[in-house]
Amino acid sequence: MSLSRTLKQFCFIGFTFLITAGAAFATGPEPWQMNFQPAVTPVMQETNDFHMLLLWIITAIAAFVLLLMIYVFIRFNARANPEPQQFSHNTLLEVIWTAVPILILVLIAIPSLRLLFLQDVIPEADFTIKTTGYQWYWGYEYPDHGIGEYFANMVPEEALAEGQPRLLATDNPVVVPVGATVRLLVTAGDVLHNWAMPPFGIKMDAVPGRMNETWFQALEEGTYYGQCSELCGQLHAFMPIEVRVVSQREFNTWVRAQGGTVLAQAETIDVAAQDTAQD
Repeated sequence: MSLSRTLKQFCFIGFTFLITAGAAFATGPEPWQMNFQPAVTPVMQETNDFHMLLLWIITAIAAFVLLLMIYVFIRFNARANPEPQQFSHNTLLEVIWTAVPILILVLIAIPSLRLLFLQDVIPEADFTIKTTGYQWYWGYEYPDHGIGEYFANMVPEEALAEGQPRLLATDNPVVVPVGATVRLLVTAGDVLHNWAMPPFGIKMDAVPGRMNETWFQALEEGTYYGQCSELCGQLHAFMPIEVRVVSQREFNTWVRAQGGTVLAQAETIDVAAQDTAQD
């Protein structure tokens, strides 16, 4: 196989990878998936954008280094250059290979710091959910709604309903309204756990005796899945997370069914939705 043909095939494979890596996949993990799951929150959207920026930069650097190595192999091998040149410095090249990496790092630092700020600074939340990791299930509490802690266990394979994914579905999922800003408190009752929800861009440690916090704002209705991402013991692999994002009206109905109290601002949204439906 000729060198030019090999290079063409390499370029084709690399281009195909870049195109497919940016493509959208169905909600939830898919077999042979190459990229992140589709973003559902602002944090994950920013994470996807930053990931794609790094992918293009890394690809460009790798392609440049590969082409440079090929050029050196051809131009400066013993057959093409039997009399080696004698030199030790080139001021222009040294300035370039010092300045260019600095510029690349500055280019990466700006969106990186913006993303860290977005993740770390919690905006004013509509309500709070407290989640506690146990061996091996999750407990959830809605203090603002007066809903006490309930537990979410993995649905056994023999009990799965149609459409429920194996090892990911739970019997009591987290329920939140679409568009709401949710403050999430994360802790553990026994050992280290980790509340990870890939479509939300969340991966937060659950530490006994410590309360960590993060936030999310789900922008699309649907059912989303995650798992404990800390090696927490024998049944670590059977500790899934299920979050259902529903309309405000459906969420209010769920809150009442749990014996909780609908917040005043949510009640107003619920009444407005009913008036719109009647019109």
